[in-house]
Amino acid sequence: MPAYREWDFAFEDSTVHAMEGGAGFPLLLIHGSGPGASTIGNWRLILEPLAERYHVFTMDLVGFGRSGRRSHPPFFDVDFWMRQARAMLGHMPGGAFGIVGHSLGAALALKLAATTPRVAAVLTTGAMGADFPANEGTIRCWTFPETREDLRAIAEVLIHDHRHITPEYIENRVKTLFGDADYRDYFSTMFAGDRQRFVRQALLTAAELAEVTMPIKMLHGREDTAFPLAITLELAKSLPQADILLLANCSHSIALEQPEKLLAACFALFPG
Repeated sequence: MPAYREWDFAFEDSTVHAMEGGAGFPLLLIHGSGPGASTIGNWRLILEPLAERYHVFTMDLVGFGRSGRRSHPPFFDVDFWMRQARAMLGHMPGGAFGIVGHSLGAALALKLAATTPRVAAVLTTGAMGADFPANEGTIRCWTFPETREDLRAIAEVLIHDHRHITPEYIENRVKTLFGDADYRDYFSTMFAGDRQRFVRQALLTAAELAEVTMPIKMLHGREDTAFPLAITLELAKSLPQADILLLANCSHSIALEQPEKLLAACFALFPG
């Protein structure tokens, strides 16, 4: 991977772990939620090629990866993560930039685009942001895995071709989940109770969607059952400029399962 500078900055009652690499048009990458989610967990296969063309910025959301934890609940807090995203903009160059957002990060990306005139374009993968019934796969993805076998079972929901569930994939997430003895309780508190309320918290309002007028490209895996295609299609009803790419033989983890198609979509959407 080309040289990425890593640093931490203070944010409210926690800290944010951020990464920066490359040169050119600025891009902000925002990962999703779930066990082991982080910059490296979500984006590791595309960080190097993106940095060869763009000035890439990314961060671990507080409560995930190498960022800190909140001192008090709620730990799942879209408004808090939106403030974190705006704080991250203070560490990026001024002027126009693009956003790549995955799952929960896609909802954050669209919300940021609705309120930030500097956003030139947005690319989403496996988006959240529209209402859908949380199903067995969704609930599994928001449940702390007690063992490596549990983690693999979650991966089998998120990844269509199980050959991508390599020892490296598992170990990257094990480090995040089991490296901190207190993280199980934190994560379990974050996703305690009715999971449907997390779907509702990530919803974009009609007023927000009306402000998203820049070019949009939305990728979704055809076999994604935990966060189904209906979400992207519902969002697109209010985004007439959005192109939708439905990926065959792909579930939720597009950056892992179809990195070449994701990169091609980035190269087509963002100036470089």
